[in-house]
Amino acid sequence: MSRKVVENIIGQLKDVQNGITWYDDNLERKIEPVSEEQAFKRPLPEIHSVAELIYHIWVWRMDTIRKLKGLESNLTIESPENWKSNEELKKIGWEKLKADLNKSQMELVEYLTDKDDDYLESNKLEGAYTLKYLVEGIVHHDLYHLGQLGITIKLLNIKK
Repeated sequence: MSRKVVENIIGQLKDVQNGITWYDDNLERKIEPVSEEQAFKRPLPEIHSVAELIYHIWVWRMDTIRKLKGLESNLTIESPENWKSNEELKKIGWEKLKADLNKSQMELVEYLTDKDDDYLESNKLEGAYTLKYLVEGIVHHDLYHLGQLGITIKLLNIKK
């Protein structure tokens, strides 16, 4: 029973969230200096706020967890849950958004902890995608939006 791939993915999930990375900050360090007021501000009308990005990352992580568990998932890029407005997100609150993001990473890691590589390779989603493709994709998705967070935070002129 090999676990090389699973352990690698778990390591990457942890690194993106709060680990030591070679490429820059992780999610927790990146958003740590962001205040509640700043979190819901768009630096330019066409650029998402920090809160919008954090919620978006969380939504897709939760969708990944549902798919891993074999539950129904209807999330698409057109879904209203994909991007919530700042007004909607203010009702949730900045601290809860950050806590939910952290919890989603822990749930993903916890779910994968007792799985092996064969589980990821042999189980497929609708279509031809393996669970390995799905969890590698969520790491890529997190990294993509980590870069966007960096740009948004710089445009808001938030100093560490």
